[in-house]
Amino acid sequence: MRILSTLGVAVLLRRLMPVLEQEGLHASFSFDPTARILQRIGEGERADVAILTDAGIKELTAKGILVAGTRRDLVHSFVGLAVRKGEAHPRIGTVEELRATLLAAPSIAWSRAGASGIFFSLLVERLGLAEALAPKATIIPAGFTAELAARGEVAIAIQQVSELLAVDGIEVVGKLPEGANTCAVFSAALFTDAAPGAAALLDRIASAMTPEAVRKAGLEPPSS
Repeated sequence: MRILSTLGVAVLLRRLMPVLEQEGLHASFSFDPTARILQRIGEGERADVAILTDAGIKELTAKGILVAGTRRDLVHSFVGLAVRKGEAHPRIGTVEELRATLLAAPSIAWSRAGASGIFFSLLVERLGLAEALAPKATIIPAGFTAELAARGEVAIAIQQVSELLAVDGIEVVGKLPEGANTCAVFSAALFTDAAPGAAALLDRIASAMTPEAVRKAGLEPPSS
């Protein structure tokens, strides 16, 4: 079976799958930002299970591409900030501290296509920082922004905390403060032509996402 999944749960799924495979549940994964997966599906690509933002799941269900009634809300995700391992941790406890940190940083990276990147671009505009950050910003099309921080190419990386944790050589300073953050809900559903057994696979994935496992991957359970 095949799963199209947002990058936001990549670390969590990679940790869970060895256990599920021991139980006889096998699946291949294709990870991309939700916007890119929606584009791929719009171009005709199909799989058995989709794990996307809740808005993406709703959109595909309304189009009849995903099966109504199979949606499962899996995790909540927040945007965070990371630096290269060993570097000083800037202050981001309040919106004003975050604003000062962004202005003081010599370089910063965020993504263009992911949910966190889209949010952060709007946040930068709202905080009136677009002009100040433009000369020192690296906006990647997709992928993990923390890779740039790990290589020393930027001082600060912004992305979902779970995506930051997917990269070695960095340290997550923390979530962006209240008033400068957003909660993304990542949900799953079955494609209309899903293979037999896809429902059982989705049920098992959902049950394996215990609060402990979810939090270790930088995410939060839906009830949080």
